[in-house]
Amino acid sequence: MNTKDIQYIESLIRTIPNFPSPNILFRDITTVLKDARGFHIIIDDLLQRYQHANIDYVLGAEARGFIVGAPLAYALDAGFVPARKPGKLPGDVIQASYELEYGHNTIEIHKDAFPPNANVLIIDDLLATGGTANAMTSLVEQLNAHIYELAFTIELSDCHGREHLKPYPVYTQLVY
Repeated sequence: MNTKDIQYIESLIRTIPNFPSPNILFRDITTVLKDARGFHIIIDDLLQRYQHANIDYVLGAEARGFIVGAPLAYALDAGFVPARKPGKLPGDVIQASYELEYGHNTIEIHKDAFPPNANVLIIDDLLATGGTANAMTSLVEQLNAHIYELAFTIELSDCHGREHLKPYPVYTQLVY
C-alpha cells in the first residue's frame, strides 16, 4: 500500500476508548468498510500481495475477517472458510480456544474445511495479542494444511501479537 493510501485508510479508522471494556482503545474498521474507496484499497492491496501465491483457501475470523476474506477469496479464485464461534456451524467441527486482550473464547471450523496440504491464507481485521490468530493456526494445523501467511488490516504493536505467531509470516496493512 502506498503512503497516500495508508494516510487515507488511517483517516477513516475510528478510535473508541474503553470498548469493549475499560482501558481498551478499540480501532474500528467499519468506517473503512463503509467507504467504497477505503474498502477497495484494503482488498486491492491484499489481492496484489497474494494474486500469485496459489492460495487454495482463505480462512476468515468471525466477523470482520469474513468481510475482508470473502471478497479476497473470490478475487483469488480460492475457497472461503469461516472460523466461527461455538455452535454456529452445523455438522462436525474442530475447535481451538484462545485468550483475548479482554477475555477468552473458542473458535471452530468444519472438520472437512480443507484437505491436507492445502495452501491457506488466514485473514482478520485486527492483530492484538494474537489469540484469535493463534487459534486459527491451530485449526489449520489440525487439518494438516499449510499456512501461507496471516494478514491483518490493523496491528496493535503494543500488544505484541506478532511475537505469538512465530514462525508464521505476518502481513499487516496498518500498524498502531
